[in-house]
Amino acid sequence: MTGPRHADRPSHTEGSPLNPDTLEVAPGAVHESVQGWVPKLATEEELRIALEKAFDYRGDVTLTLKDNSKIEGYLFDRTTGSSLATSFVRVLPKDSNQKLKIAYADIAALAFTGRDTAAGKSWEAWVGKYWEKKATGKGDLSLQPESLE
Repeated sequence: MTGPRHADRPSHTEGSPLNPDTLEVAPGAVHESVQGWVPKLATEEELRIALEKAFDYRGDVTLTLKDNSKIEGYLFDRTTGSSLATSFVRVLPKDSNQKLKIAYADIAALAFTGRDTAAGKSWEAWVGKYWEKKATGKGDLSLQPESLE
């Protein structure tokens, strides 16, 4: 006994009103540019929102603590608690290999000071440059990533 074949389904037959090319397309994510932004941190909610954006940011941030010390580095982790004292960010300082854990309650200011290393970089742009170089025979064709410096 055999059942219907997958290929015999109405959506897979010729003249089908469903177009697989349009069904498979999903909109991409739009990334907000925060490079250079210094958010106002007047309320607890503004601090939490700014730190979430800092966590998603692909560059360095500068945290000014309430004791007026500054830490510049990459914010790589965060733990959100019920209060600012129980919420923490973890930072890799620019000039050290030490990982710092800083309470939200200790943060007085935040600035997105580093270059967003992924801004303007997309797979499509890279592939386009690769094929352009290949077609003209110019440049060193390598599948190694370009330097970020």
